Amino acid sequence: MKTDAELKRDNPELYKVARENGTEARFAGAYVDEKTDGMYHCAVCDAALFSSEAKFDSKSGWPSFTDTANTEAVTLISDDSHGMRRTEVRCKNCEAHLGHVFPDGPEKNGNTCDRYCINSVSLDLKES
Repeated sequence: MKTDAELKRDNPELYKVARENGTEARFAGAYVDEKTDGMYHCAVCDAALFSSEAKFDSKSGWPSFTDTANTEAVTLISDDSHGMRRTEVRCKNCEAHLGHVFPDGPEKNGNTCDRYCINSVSLDLKES
């Protein structure tokens, strides 16, 4: 894992999102329309976070997932910034900001799933 100084120097966009709680522009991320099978890892520490099997097109402009690959992969934090009540998603291993989770995902088995709305820059896809 890179230090924050190395991360800021080598990938300023990732640093802005992961360490300063930034957000990449809608529809600008590399994984918005990605359909490749594999596992999405944290771009900061390489922890496995989301399976491509849980990915869906939410039309939000960011990669969206119905669930994490492992319940221990992320930490959820109440976020009242920007005049909104949201739930922030962080990598449990390195505390990188990944995005937010919302209760408005697709319907599955008669229930509405969560929508993990994640910044592409926070992810690294490892193909199956």
